Amino acid sequence: MQTRLLYVMDPMCSWCWGFAPVAEALIQQAKAAGVGVHLVMGGLRTGGGAALEPSLRSSILHHWHAVHDATGQPFKFEGALPEGFVYDTEPACRAVVAVRSLDEGAAWDMAKLIQHAFYAQGRDVTQVAVLVELAEAAGIPRIEFAAAFDSAELLSATADDFSWVRDLNIAGFPTMLAQRGGQMALLTNGYQPLEELAPLFARWLERAAHA
Repeated sequence: MQTRLLYVMDPMCSWCWGFAPVAEALIQQAKAAGVGVHLVMGGLRTGGGAALEPSLRSSILHHWHAVHDATGQPFKFEGALPEGFVYDTEPACRAVVAVRSLDEGAAWDMAKLIQHAFYAQGRDVTQVAVLVELAEAAGIPRIEFAAAFDSAELLSATADDFSWVRDLNIAGFPTMLAQRGGQMALLTNGYQPLEELAPLFARWLERAAHA
């Protein structure tokens, strides 16, 4: 019977970036208990071909400041979301799915690298050249990543992630679910501090171990 931690997130979701240290701790908690970890891409903002309007840019940056204030995670505000930037999270999501398909153990590393590049360094992670570089940093050869990223199978697999999230009516990220067989328990929908979630997850792990 499969037991695993499911992390539903989007690499370009600011609250997921704020949640990253908590997610890291919970993922390590799962691994220490011999429980697998599976990342599912949420598709926060996909398919948009239009550049950000000034009012939307201002709203997004307001959210970023709120995340920074609440979590202490670093943001590069100067020059963020420059004029003409198209906030499409599909390429970043597809990049994580591509890494996941090649080495599932590296998927979280890839997600973290994308988050840090986008939020802390101000890099444009919608660009394939940037994603290829980050995949290499996650331990995936450039050629293998590029071939997977551009394949029809990966486009389909990424769309499947988005559909799975919609079918479960998961409306916000980050979301963490603990799965045992066909049963899933909600750990969190939205940001919560580690001191709230670690004991909750520990109790679930204990029950799963003795079930």
